[in-house]
Amino acid sequence: MTGTQIPLILDVDTGIDDSLALLYLLASPEAEITAITCTAGNVPARQVALNNLAWLELCGVNGIEVALGAEVPVIQPLMTTEETHGPQGIGHAVLPTPNQQISERHATEVWIDVVRSRPGEVMGLVTGPLTNLALALKICPELPHLLNRLVIMGGAVNYPGNTTPTTEWNIAVDPDAAKIVFDAFSVLPADRLPIVCALDVTERIEMRPEHIAALADVAGSSPSERIDPTDALGTRSQASNAVVRHLSDAVRFYMEFHREQDQGFLAHMHDPFAAAIALDPELATMRLATVDVELAGTLTRGQTVADWRGMWGRDSNAAIVVDTDPAEFFRRVIDRVGRFAREVG
Repeated sequence: MTGTQIPLILDVDTGIDDSLALLYLLASPEAEITAITCTAGNVPARQVALNNLAWLELCGVNGIEVALGAEVPVIQPLMTTEETHGPQGIGHAVLPTPNQQISERHATEVWIDVVRSRPGEVMGLVTGPLTNLALALKICPELPHLLNRLVIMGGAVNYPGNTTPTTEWNIAVDPDAAKIVFDAFSVLPADRLPIVCALDVTERIEMRPEHIAALADVAGSSPSERIDPTDALGTRSQASNAVVRHLSDAVRFYMEFHREQDQGFLAHMHDPFAAAIALDPELATMRLATVDVELAGTLTRGQTVADWRGMWGRDSNAAIVVDTDPAEFFRRVIDRVGRFAREVG
């Protein structure tokens, strides 16, 4: 790797929590985002690309390629979830229309070119459906050996699903792609197996109003940023800092959604957690397992099944995150993103 930086290719379906993941990486000096590839999931793929360009432009960041990828899953019809992430995927936030353009290259081409140009260096981080990576594997089967490591936000192992009783959203959108990826990465040694951040742990990453307030304080934003559960639905932030204002508007929508689902006035920050793990795996406790994806079950298609005890007689193909310190994660988010927001205004 180059110096102390970690080169990453970020594959997303942005998305409220993907948005904070992007901000976290931009705010982390050790992160070198080589490219952002976009897939359909939370919202259609083209809207995903526009969201990423808009966040980059808001933050004054130029020179990161944003490539459009798969607009539909490998086999099944596309499903999106605007009810969870808002009509544009960023909650109540309305970002300025970006001037930067979507890349002329397809996401699969970007994946392959990035890993081939820097063999053994690049960290892959996928916080959406695995469609783009699955398509790239079909063209470039040696891709798992070319990556330094892969981090996946997806799956529910010993835990209920958030899309069906047994499935997590990213896997449920394209289970066929997920199986292609898990099968392809089974050839690696234990210390390079994909790190899987599943709902078992990511639903412990509960962002609450006080986290946004603390982040805004670090950013020096005024007036004090307070997301109050008694506010009218859709109340908009008046923060002086543009990053804080738009992030707060996005997260408020997510908190309102979780409350409607009887989960409390909070927001599960699945994707920023995966971003933090990509930069520092020591933040997590992991356990090796063999993961497969159910494709044929009438009630369970898209379920991620983990063999912890070797009952299938197959080598492990994943390092599953089984524990972390949410307080330390939020300390990093508040400090990094708050300071970054202060710098960019």
